[in-house]
Amino acid sequence: MMDIDDILRDVDPAFDSIPQETRDLQTLTRAWMAERSSPELLDWPADGLFERITDRIKAQIEKIEDMTGDMDPKTNFALIVIQTELERYKYLVRSFLRARIAKIDKHTLHYLSSPVLRGRLSPTELAYATRHQALLHNHYLSSFLSSFPPPLQNLNDTVGNISMIDTPDLDTAVFIRLLRDTLVEGRGTDADGQMNGKNGDIVILRWSDARRLVDPGLAEIV
Repeated sequence: MMDIDDILRDVDPAFDSIPQETRDLQTLTRAWMAERSSPELLDWPADGLFERITDRIKAQIEKIEDMTGDMDPKTNFALIVIQTELERYKYLVRSFLRARIAKIDKHTLHYLSSPVLRGRLSPTELAYATRHQALLHNHYLSSFLSSFPPPLQNLNDTVGNISMIDTPDLDTAVFIRLLRDTLVEGRGTDADGQMNGKNGDIVILRWSDARRLVDPGLAEIV
């Protein structure tokens, strides 16, 4: 899967001339939009994005604390601007993390079931998911599972090719924006279809079809 910076750089050659702070905000906003719209957990942002965002938030908080109490009108106006920008960062971070935690809570066993899926989680999210599932399993054991025979106490059985693990609905519809001219293929209820998509087109597809365009950087979720 292409990194979002590579995608933006390919679409906009002037991307590298944009200040790092602005690029990080753009990347965070796109990651937030994608995470809220996709039915399954996406890869944790790479290249230390969240570390830089967290450091920037801490620095802004310290700056606000230093400026608080200054009665100079110019300083007060600057303080309002900084506080507004800080709240925007905090909103995006909180909303992004809440969207991811909601997906982890709903399909914990699914995201712990393979190394590839676990790789989508940050170290903190992986620790949270592991602990969450352990607590849930212990609760079920103390409530009713302990009365079942040991072979029936697992929550991840696949007997008869029927899995007990609840998975995300990959046929959920999502909107994507094409980042270059490409062939768009989609499955329909009655028949499948395809079209020659143009750069900038907005298309609605099942996520299972859209992911084939999003993963290699041919499109982004909107």
